[in-house]
Order: sequence, then C-alpha cells, then structure tokens
Amino acid sequence: MTPPPELDYPFSELPEPGSVIDVAPGIKWLRMPLPMALDHINLYLVEDHDGWWVIDTGIGLQDTRDLWQKILENELEGKPVKAVLCTHMHPDHIGQAGWLCDSWRVPLYMSAPDYYQACTYLATKSSDMKWTTEEFFRRAGLGDDFIDKLKNRIGSFGSIVGQLPGAFRRLTDGLYITIGDHRWRVVTGYGHSPEHACLYSESLNVLISGDQVIPRITSNISVGPGEPEANPLRAWLESHQKFIDLLPPDPLVLPSHNTPFYGLHARLHYLVAHHEDHMLALEEACVVPQTPVQLLPVLFKRELKGDQLHMALGECIAHLHLLMQRGAVAREIGEDGHYYFKSIDESIAIRARPGTHALDDAPIVV
Repeated sequence: MTPPPELDYPFSELPEPGSVIDVAPGIKWLRMPLPMALDHINLYLVEDHDGWWVIDTGIGLQDTRDLWQKILENELEGKPVKAVLCTHMHPDHIGQAGWLCDSWRVPLYMSAPDYYQACTYLATKSSDMKWTTEEFFRRAGLGDDFIDKLKNRIGSFGSIVGQLPGAFRRLTDGLYITIGDHRWRVVTGYGHSPEHACLYSESLNVLISGDQVIPRITSNISVGPGEPEANPLRAWLESHQKFIDLLPPDPLVLPSHNTPFYGLHARLHYLVAHHEDHMLALEEACVVPQTPVQLLPVLFKRELKGDQLHMALGECIAHLHLLMQRGAVAREIGEDGHYYFKSIDESIAIRARPGTHALDDAPIVV
C-alpha cells in the first residue's frame, strides 16, 4: 500500500461556528456543518475592492443559513457580498447559492456542465424513477430491497439545495478573474463532478481546490445511472497530471474538507498511486468473476449503508470501467442479470505483491 505523504498544515486552530480565520491576504476561511459522516465543509471569502466573493455556500439547511447570517453581520467589514462562486454542483457546495445570490442580487459563477446538471436534479420529482436507473443497480448486483429504498430517495436533491438563480456566469478552464489586486486562473478538473472549477492565484500562490484536492480523504469518483458506461476515473487521473504540470508544487491549498495545507504535488502523486493500488486489488479479486457489489469489501473495509453504499458502489464501478478500458478485466452478464467482471490475466493474483492494495476507511466525499 502506498504510504501517504507528509503534508504541512499551517493552521492549528479551526474557525468557530459563525466566525472566520484569515488564511492569506484578503482571504477568510469559515466552516459549515454537514449532517453526515463527513461533518463539515470549508468555505472561503475573497475580498474585492468593493465587496466579497463567496466561494462555495454550504448545504441548504436552516442551521447553515443561521450561521451565514452571523458571518454576514459580523465578518464582512462593512462591505457587501459581490458574487457567489461554486466550485461544483454537489449539495454541500451549492445548497445556499440561490439564497445568497437573491439576497444580495449578485451573480452566480459556475461551470456550465455543473450548473445545468444541478438544474436537472432540482427538476427531478420523486416519481421520476427510470427503468435505466433500476437496470443500472440490478446490473451491479443489487436486488429489490435496495431498489425499493432508492425509489423513496429520487428527487431528494431539492430538499438540501435551494432553487438556483435563473442565470449564471460561466467558468471555463484558463479563464482569469480579477478579485482585488490579484488575478485568479480557473483550473478545471474532471471525474468528481462534470466540470469542477478550482482557482489559482500566482501572486498569492494560493489554490482554492474545492473537492479536487483534499489532504486526508479521497473524493468520490463514481459511475452513476445517468451515464452508466462513463469512465470518470480516467478523467480524474488525467486531471491530477494536469494540475501537476500546470501548478507549482507548494501553493497554500485551501480545500473544501479537512484543513489548508502545503504539499500539492505530493498529495496528487499519492492520490494517483492510491487509485492504482485499488485497481490492482480489484484485478486480483476478479480472478474469480465478481459483481460490483461482491467487490465492495475489496475497497472498503467498513460497513456501508444508505448513501455510502450508493457512492461506494459507484466508485467501485469507476475503477472497474478503467480496468476494462485498459484491457485488464472483461465484463459479462450472468443468468441472474448481474454484471460479472473477470481478470484477463489470471496469473495476476500470483504475480501481485502481497499487501499492495489499499483498503479505504475514510469518509466518502460527496
């Protein structure tokens, strides 16, 4: 198993609820609670000459909004909110975006694929269970109990995400945004969301990384029923190489979870090795044909329930799809209607070094 790198964490204290910590010139760090195993999200305020840019917004629940009210009243130094920028479309990042934009009558900045996917999810009703969704999970090895529970969850996106503004300003790779005296370059990544937007300031040597780079946990890279043959892990690994090639090794990284850190390149190299270890473990396990559900214990040693089962299954399938694309495993449909994955090279279990694969016991990032 690839050992994690030694990273430098420059801040020993965490922001108290409803308060901020200054982490760089003109940048404030705040945290909001999340009602899940991963119990927080980091948000940031970036100062402009005439106001503040809000970077990500927290989940769409009342306790988050109450904490925002304290921040808005006490931490803006007499300046208004000028813009809201969301790194991607997951609920903990966009949940309060509509409320903030409407309250201050300010624009929303997002990538187009993430904005439109969020709008699609918000428009999905509880009765919108498609046959393609049911087929996806049955192919993965799940049965009636899971499908019945899933039907009750369809359309739940809107319960934790407020309605988004009817207009947005598009973030694209390589776009520059000037905030105060500093230019920020948009650097996009793929695999965790349709088009995740990070921000890098060369003058500050600061990267606001969202979920693209997190220091202690790994972002969820999933195949889902909306695009059942997707290969997001390939895009994720290619994005990591792009960040290594484009960015310096030592910016201050401001992630959406855990704490700010130094050691960007070391973390990116580790994440690539981490997923390669997972794929080796799956290839070893598939010497005997297995469904994705049967393969979950290869990657996750903890018990998986509810949303964690859903995300872990999507991540397992993502690894299997990249192995298929590399020609390392093949897939067939069994008589029971499930997909079975089998290693092409049956000697892999003999040749692989014992203990090379990683078992993941960290919270899954949504």
